[in-house]
This record gives sequence, structure tokens and C-alpha cells, in this order.
Amino acid sequence: MPNPPPHPSGSAAHLLPRGEKGGGDIALYVHWPYCARICPYCDFNVVRDRGRVEEQAGLVQAILADMEAQSLLVGPRRLASIFFGGGTPSLMPPEAVAAVIARAKALFSPAGDIEITLEANPTDAEAGRYAALAEAGINRLSMGVQSFDDAALTFLGRDHSAAEARRAVQTAGEAFPRLSIDLIYARPGQSVADWTAELATALDLGFEHISPYQLTIEPTTAFGRAFARGTLTPPDEDLAASLYEATQEVLEGAGFEAYEVSNHARDVAARSSHNLHVWRGGDYLGLGPGAHGRLTLEGERTATVAHRRIADYVAGVAAGAPWAERETLDAPGAAEELVLLGLRTVEGVPLTLLHTLGLSETTGPLADLIAGGFLTSEAGRVAATARGRPLLDAVLKALLT
Repeated sequence: MPNPPPHPSGSAAHLLPRGEKGGGDIALYVHWPYCARICPYCDFNVVRDRGRVEEQAGLVQAILADMEAQSLLVGPRRLASIFFGGGTPSLMPPEAVAAVIARAKALFSPAGDIEITLEANPTDAEAGRYAALAEAGINRLSMGVQSFDDAALTFLGRDHSAAEARRAVQTAGEAFPRLSIDLIYARPGQSVADWTAELATALDLGFEHISPYQLTIEPTTAFGRAFARGTLTPPDEDLAASLYEATQEVLEGAGFEAYEVSNHARDVAARSSHNLHVWRGGDYLGLGPGAHGRLTLEGERTATVAHRRIADYVAGVAAGAPWAERETLDAPGAAEELVLLGLRTVEGVPLTLLHTLGLSETTGPLADLIAGGFLTSEAGRVAATARGRPLLDAVLKALLT
């Protein structure tokens, strides 16, 4: 596998176009694809972490080179946030995390004390790295706990126990000022009582941000194949709806707001500024294998997707071609994407944005959804209602097709 030069200025940086003008603050998404174990529900771009030390070192250099090349492409911007996702970025060497953060701050002027998030698994081994990751510059940890039930963790293919998760949370609380937790519900055999007990545990542990995700069966995953064979049966629609309602009841009762369909924050300050930047349609660089990005180039919304295979991405960066896909969205396509993102949040979207798609609050699908109580139009903005949020996919389909 070719390794890029140790500094990007002699490679990819001079091969991408210069001077294309964008605008506004820009965020960074960094994809670290390595995992100790591939979970049976995961359809992300991930690979097993099997001591690929040389490959990982080459990937870090490629990410740094890609960042510098894209900085020339987008021009001077303020840095809004950084998000390390994966994969399991808590397996990333802390010195590599520090290098990425330092390069980002050198290339883009930070917009104040920015949020820098890293996703982590709560194993004892990874918890031992938390202090070093905080020293590297991470100030918000998103913990993929998924469950506090050992049987459920085994079913989900996780490599930590409930006791390990609790220990990791305590360690994380000593290292990071902000903590978020991911939990998965609507598992086969899960009752409402089971789920509310898990939510209560997360609340007792003091998380400021909770992201409950309904288990989704993707066809390409191990769970998808089990479902196709008939050996895995998710909860029926009625139970899934009851679990969703229990989620809202428990978290709202504890003072959390569902500021996005699957994200709840204790207060406004606890919301993820990176996620909000993306949902509001802000520009962000996608760095790493398979990473998606959104850029404003020459005044046009541009979607990018990096090469998925690690070798292809590293070679592509060295050749000045890190992207497998680059698509300029036309005005309707860009507006539709902003609607799809924005209606997931309590902020909703400007009514004028819907007008650009030929939608009216007085007639047609938008008017019908408002009349049906699925959407509301107030003070020049359209948002999903409490009735519409659990049915958002259907609402969006009715609105935009």
C-alpha cells in the first residue's frame, strides 16, 4: 500500500482546484473505520482492527493530507466543530487524534471554544485511554453503551459488559466535561419496563445527552440475514410505538428535550453543536474512508463521498482524488435535502424553503399535513408536531413525493 508523504503540501494539496469560493463556518467529520468487533446490526464502513499499525499510520497521514487539500478547495473558513466517528475512534492513537485537531485548528480559525466529539466504546481497555484522548483535545465523549443489560449486550454483539459500561462512565466523567450516550431499543423480547429501567440507569449516571435509536434491521448485516432466514423477529409496530412513547415520557419527565428525533438534551447547552451544524445545512469536510461531506463550492451545494476501501482512499489522497463521488446538487435537490434534515429537529425549516419546492401552506401536501396535525407552521417556520415526529419518514414521503 502506498504511503503518502509525511506532509501534504507536496502531494494532494497542489492537485485539487484552488480558489473555489464557499461561505460560512465549516465542520469536520473524521471517519476511523477500525473496530475490535463488527456488531451484527452495523452497516457502516468498518473493518476489524487486527494490529494494522502500519496501515493505520498511513491512514492518519492521508487524513491530514486530505484535510489540507480540501482547505485549499474551500478557502478561508471558521472551524465550527470536529467529530471523530467510525468505526471506533477511541481505538485511534491519542497522538493521532491530537495531530488531526492541531492541523484543523491551523487550517481553519476556530469559532471560539469549539465542540470536539469522539465516539467511544465503554470497554475497560478503551476507558484506560480516555485521559489521553482528553489531553489530545477531545472535550465531548459520545459513548456507545447501547444497553445496560448483559443479555442484550451479548445479543447486540458488544464486547463490553454492563459493569464495564458503568466503570467506563465513571472514568469518562473524570476526563471529559461533556458526555453523551447511545442506547438501542426495540430489541427482540424487550418490554417497556425493561427499556424504561435502562433509561433510568442512563439518567442516574448523569448523562447530559441521550441518543436512543430504534433497532433497524439492515439487509446487508448479520441481523438482516437472520431476519431473512426467519430466525430474528423484531417487536411488532404496536410494541415499537409503545417503546417510543415510553422514551419520550421518561426523558421529558427528567427535563430532557427531544431536539431531534433520536437526540435528547438536558438543556440547550447540552445539544450537539456539530450535529446541529449538519442538520441546519452547514458545510462540513468528510475525512477518512467512505466519509460523506457537504461543501459550498462556487455558490453551489456539493455532496462528496470518499473512497470506501482504506487502500483506495490513501492512494486517492496521494493522487489528489480522495472522492469516489462528487455531485453538485441543483437548487431543488439542495432545498429538499435541507428539508429532510431540518424537519428532524424541533427548529424545523423556514417556510420560504418549502415555497422554493412549490409547496404551500394553503393547498397541497403541506396544507394537508398541517391540517392533519403532523406539521405545524408558526412564525415563518414549519416543524413536525408530537404526532408527526414518530411518523416522520412517512410525513416526509407524503410531503416530498
